[in-house]
Amino acid sequence: MRSESRHTWFRLIIAGGLILGLLGSGNLHAQDAAKSKSGQERAPASPGAKAPALPAGQQAFPINLPTALQLANAQAIDIAIASQRIEVAAAQLERAQKLWLPTIYLGTDYYRHDGQIQETPGTVFGTSRTSFMVGAGPSAVFAVSDAIFEPLSARQVVRAREAAFQTANNDTMLAVAEAYFTVQQARGELAGAQDAARRADELVQQVEKLLAGGFTAEVEVTRARADLAHRRQTVRIAGDHWRVAASDLQRILRLEPTALVEPQEPPQLAVTIVPLDQKVDELIPLALVNRPELAAQQALVQATLARLRQERLRPLIPSVLLRGASTPVTGTLAGGLYGGGKNDFMGNFSARSDFDLQFVWELQNLGFGNRARANERRGEHEISILELFRLQDQVAADVVQSYTLAQSAAGRIKDAEAELREAVDSVEKNLLGVSQTKELDRRKAAQLVIRPQEVVAAIQSLAQAYGDYYGAIADYNRAQFRLYRALGHPAQTVQIPKN
Repeated sequence: MRSESRHTWFRLIIAGGLILGLLGSGNLHAQDAAKSKSGQERAPASPGAKAPALPAGQQAFPINLPTALQLANAQAIDIAIASQRIEVAAAQLERAQKLWLPTIYLGTDYYRHDGQIQETPGTVFGTSRTSFMVGAGPSAVFAVSDAIFEPLSARQVVRAREAAFQTANNDTMLAVAEAYFTVQQARGELAGAQDAARRADELVQQVEKLLAGGFTAEVEVTRARADLAHRRQTVRIAGDHWRVAASDLQRILRLEPTALVEPQEPPQLAVTIVPLDQKVDELIPLALVNRPELAAQQALVQATLARLRQERLRPLIPSVLLRGASTPVTGTLAGGLYGGGKNDFMGNFSARSDFDLQFVWELQNLGFGNRARANERRGEHEISILELFRLQDQVAADVVQSYTLAQSAAGRIKDAEAELREAVDSVEKNLLGVSQTKELDRRKAAQLVIRPQEVVAAIQSLAQAYGDYYGAIADYNRAQFRLYRALGHPAQTVQIPKN
């Protein structure tokens, strides 16, 4: 069992190496993508259809998959937001680590009194006096429990934000890959629609000749022309799908929105990242170890645990109150040059210093408030643990679902290849046979070997086969990247040696 686990790890490291290789390479050459092993590209032959032509009036923006993945890391908004959240969490950690340090006040104080005032023994009398002070003073009012535990919880929040940053990278990479392969699917469907329209146009020309020779009825020409009109509409719709899919990719990559993204790989390119000959039970533990979402939630669990301990110890650990008391309004200046006198007289300046340092224990609302806050933190901690369990279940489900979709799409590709091959062969033979005749009897009566309506049906089957074929490849590629993301990109730190 241990050897199988090591084998699985090794294969996923190789798969991750492919992604890093794609990100580091400048071009992806379709003519070299003929292998089907783990972590390599495979471009099966697409019989009949050629590379799709750009829709009329569109300016091409050439791009390939490695470039798209690189741009995702460089320009994606979600990644930039996640990076700034790390900066915010780091600033909060720094502030928590400095709770021990006092605040320093620098400035002056002017005080004037006119009228009745009471002495300490209780005598009330009238007077006028003035005082002035210039100096400085410290102020530190904090709970020791906060100074101990706030940095601990803030440090865990930083860890969570760092893991969330990796999650944003993974999610953005998946979003780019899905949008890219949706563009490829649209290009493939456009190529298939253009090929079907070309064959439908060829059929119309042949049927018109047969009508002129008296070998077919006019209704056959009408049927062929109607199908050609439908094929031309399909070409327009497929071009629209390309534009819409390209705009979504351009939005994620923040590219020029007016140009049309044109991938340089053939639309039938199939990319295998994670081999599907492994058991899904072997992949789930890898995902539970590598998914950054789990690392982020585990850090949040530790943060809530630190806050719970903070509230439990708050009544037992004193708070510190250090304040200046050299002015009538305490809590600011603690020492400096002080002077004054009766009425408006200002003199007798000399140094003065007054500090007030207290250690106090706090029982909020007779202790019931402390108990309520501790219960609140306990509930938050329990919720974070339950969220972790739910996230673990979701990670396992992500692996199973993406693995199932990848397996299904792989089987569909094989069926779709056979379907497309047979459909192309059927159309070619039908187009060849529609112009051929055979004798029916001794009177030399002739009949068409293939009727035009049979050719129309063959072209319809061909159009359907193209849709099935390119749809299966796109679904396979998307499922592969979903599976790789579901596993948490286990080989994302592997360095690929340069040849």
